[in-house]
Amino acid sequence: MNNVKPIYKSLNILLLLLTLFITICGICSFDKAHTYNAINQYGETIKMWGAGIYAHDSYFKAPIFIGSDFTILIFVIPMATLTFIKARKTQSVEYFIRSFGVYCLLLYYSASLAFGVTYNYLHLAYIVLFSLCFFGVWLMLIELHTLEVRQGKVCLYPFTKGMKIFLLIAGISLFVAWLPDIIASIVNKTSLDLIEVYTTEITYVLDMGIISPLMFITYHQIKHEKFIGYVLIRMIFKICTVIGIMLPMQSIFQMLAGVSIPIPALITKVLIFVLLAAFAAFFEYRLKRETKYTEGIT
Repeated sequence: MNNVKPIYKSLNILLLLLTLFITICGICSFDKAHTYNAINQYGETIKMWGAGIYAHDSYFKAPIFIGSDFTILIFVIPMATLTFIKARKTQSVEYFIRSFGVYCLLLYYSASLAFGVTYNYLHLAYIVLFSLCFFGVWLMLIELHTLEVRQGKVCLYPFTKGMKIFLLIAGISLFVAWLPDIIASIVNKTSLDLIEVYTTEITYVLDMGIISPLMFITYHQIKHEKFIGYVLIRMIFKICTVIGIMLPMQSIFQMLAGVSIPIPALITKVLIFVLLAAFAAFFEYRLKRETKYTEGIT
């Protein structure tokens, strides 16, 4: 793995700098004084944010984006920085797996921006961030797979009943949270309730189309004692933990903006994920503590 270290060093620095720039621009867009109304594609009048890079996003969605930016800036960037520094110094399997989790997390974030935010002057930055994360994830995945092929049994770790239940419940919960909205719109022959000025809901695509199936795939891989299953479950725990921080933060920024959030929505779309995040954080801590690697990366 020595021959690719300069690649990761460059990728890590670019990733951190670009993410820092994007999140700061997003947070600086929190200004409620520039709202205006617009007619969407369904003939409805939508209140728009009007400020910063989210000027042409809806008043409901802009605080959500800003809450995500704030979470990434305050929690994820410091965590990523420490992880990348440790990975460079120790050159261990553990910190390489942690770096993989960070890249996957930022891939989710960058995809949400690139495909979910109304076009703005940071669009090229979104594309570059998405590209860095996408190819970084695949480079790391290839190396981790190669390590498994070369080494066979890379590590020993517990896969408890609680972890099995978590993967199954979390995979199903993503459908419970989002699928009713889609079914209702199909039955009623209407658009999604909060489609506003957007053409689709990227969160539904990522959560139900990728994250949920990946949880069941991970379960299958671990049952067959595949090292890649361990890598994936560590990544899933990391993403679930951060999402459990991000969703309340999004709700806080919505409340600061004066957006009314129905109690049922808070329960189904926030509380469930916060509870899952608490379990995810516990399970990841246990895995980190009890995993025994057969040897380090060379």
